[in-house]
Amino acid sequence: MDSKFHAFMFPWFAFGHMIPFLHLANKLAEKGHRVTFLLPKKAQKQVEHHNLFPDSIVFHPLTVPHVNGLPPGAETTSDISISEDNLLSEALDLTRGQVEAAVRALRPDLIFFDFAHWIPEVAKEFMIKSVSYIIVSATTIAHTHVPGGSLGVPPPGYPSSKVRFGENDAHALAKLSIFYKRLYHQITTGFKRCDIIALRTCKEIEGKFCDYIAHQYQKKVLLTGPMLPEPDTSKPLEERWSHFLSGFPPRSVVFCALGSQIVLEKDQFQELCLGMELTGLPFLLAVKPPRGSSTVQEGLPEGFEERVKGRGVVWGGWVQQPLILSHPSVGCFVNHCGPGAIWECMMSNCQMVLLPFLSDQTLFTKLMTKEFEVSVEVLREKTGWFSKESLRDAIKSVMDKDSDLGKVVRSNHAKLKEVLVSPGLLTVYVDNFVEALQKYLI
Repeated sequence: MDSKFHAFMFPWFAFGHMIPFLHLANKLAEKGHRVTFLLPKKAQKQVEHHNLFPDSIVFHPLTVPHVNGLPPGAETTSDISISEDNLLSEALDLTRGQVEAAVRALRPDLIFFDFAHWIPEVAKEFMIKSVSYIIVSATTIAHTHVPGGSLGVPPPGYPSSKVRFGENDAHALAKLSIFYKRLYHQITTGFKRCDIIALRTCKEIEGKFCDYIAHQYQKKVLLTGPMLPEPDTSKPLEERWSHFLSGFPPRSVVFCALGSQIVLEKDQFQELCLGMELTGLPFLLAVKPPRGSSTVQEGLPEGFEERVKGRGVVWGGWVQQPLILSHPSVGCFVNHCGPGAIWECMMSNCQMVLLPFLSDQTLFTKLMTKEFEVSVEVLREKTGWFSKESLRDAIKSVMDKDSDLGKVVRSNHAKLKEVLVSPGLLTVYVDNFVEALQKYLI
């Protein structure tokens, strides 16, 4: 089948959404299709290095309208706090006129979107197809974004007794409640009105949740697979990290990274540092400076740097996460359970310790820890925060060779990794996805 199409992509203004959309755009371009990628002006410079096919993927910058209360110049979630997401969402909705003008001028065949629930209306007006492409876990969508769903309580027929919010997840629910109504409306409206639902996952991990969503919406659900970037073999691991990691035995280093949107309070940042120190293991902690500090050094506990000198590094900048995970000295990855981080870790030999902060991360964590038993979650206090001791205990449980829990997790991780890295698995997902789109457009 050789029917080439032109797709628009219009993701939520967050790098955690724009970059997976761009990975999908690369896969479409690789197969000869054209993509016009709509995004805020300033964001283009930060994502264009991910564009592997600049002749086929064209960026179309949008002017983000000002909304009262939104910081001047804010265009993406990286420019705001989580509590201001609603305002940025208003700004996204106000770009509708610009999006309609682009559709009118360029006449694509289909348009991918996630939070802009009005896109199906625009698409119908111009007689093009709309694809609601959601990059968060299917587990989360099945729990909180189906018709009649509610916050915190699994909907009728939800396909898991283990993957649900527990009594210690109040912190995640509280954060979600701030913008749950908006999110629920955006995703359910988008799903009801779009032509195709697409999810960034694979049936080997979330098959029953995808089937549940398809049943709830009475629509076909297409899967793209995890949509990971192609490994960049042209750039080796930075010398500073290569040198540091190579000084330790295989599988002995703990690597911790919490994603680009998590900014910890100073006391929690210090608890994180002290927990890493308490393990007695070598570690690399890549995390943003805590609130109120301009550098990570400013926020470190007293005497910490001297105590961990030679075995521990705290870094406030960007790191080459996939290359660090594939380094033979790294044995454990402490992360926030963002979908990208989990997929990268599942395909590595690193054991997983999960420290979720947001609701979708919390449910995906339950899937990994309780259903698949391939990871350990850091226990939280009643306050919703974690202690240095609970962090240490979680890390030790997967790193100690004699730990019973560690043995179970290591064995299950190895089995699941074998499935996910089986030759051609991810390519088949992309091939099937693109073929289904082509059939739909005929």
